[in-house]
Amino acid sequence: MRIEEVSKTKASLFVRLAYWFSQRRFGKVADPLKVMGHHSWVSFGSGVFELASERARLVESRLKDLAQIKAATLVGCPF
Repeated sequence: MRIEEVSKTKASLFVRLAYWFSQRRFGKVADPLKVMGHHSWVSFGSGVFELASERARLVESRLKDLAQIKAATLVGCPF
């Protein structure tokens, strides 16, 4: 059973802004964002975490990318 995605027409103003940013940055709206769109605060929290993780400079970016790939592989993430 999958959680239904939130369409742009039913999304809140904040979630539509997040959809726009995702579309602009990646060329499409990320699937996890469409699911998190059910709750604006969850979307906000996830976005803040992603931004902080991206801007962290204690570990070089290549190592962060490798860690993300390894974690995605371990949990069976398709993207």
